[in-house]
Amino acid sequence: MPASAATLYYVHDPMCSWCWGYRRTWDTLCAFLPADVSVVSVVGGLAPDTDEPMPIAQQETIAGYWRDVQAKTGAEFNFDFWRLCQPRRSTYPACRAVLAARLQGAEQAMIDAVQKAYYLRAMNPSDSSTLIKLARETGPNKQQFAQDLDSPAIQSELENEFALRKRLGVYSFPSLVLAHAGTHSSVPIDYLDYRPTLAAIAARLPV
Repeated sequence: MPASAATLYYVHDPMCSWCWGYRRTWDTLCAFLPADVSVVSVVGGLAPDTDEPMPIAQQETIAGYWRDVQAKTGAEFNFDFWRLCQPRRSTYPACRAVLAARLQGAEQAMIDAVQKAYYLRAMNPSDSSTLIKLARETGPNKQQFAQDLDSPAIQSELENEFALRKRLGVYSFPSLVLAHAGTHSSVPIDYLDYRPTLAAIAARLPV
């Protein structure tokens, strides 16, 4: 492995609106990363498990976040979600879905599916039924996925991801951390342009 080999940790939550707003720029950045920089996705866990409906005031606040993200990044949002779904402030189920899909080599496909379901299709990824439907659509074995989704093993892996997030010093999403030569450093994010982030990564690696 080259001496300059590094790992870029992408810490996110599939139901984080700013992660959705960053999505296009993130995909472009990944396409231009040096070959010796590997990417590791870490689910950070935005909101814990709850069966309680989201209060109207909180719904209005989060819908306002969506409008902010839309205005700043140009990301598309389907605001019918707030009319058609029963929102809950709970993103851990979607995080578990990403980890369950990872077991079947479909992590990115599930991230894509959750984001599009939530932000474009007015579906609720806080519901297990939605997540199982997405698994059926995206490729993971539905029965295996459903079994893994609420398993102790996936819960343990979720806790491992949270512990890694804390070790990386990340408390907001999305965040980027570059690990190289035994050091970890936060990398700035530009929501509209991948080039400043790419330059920051290149500056921290030896020529």
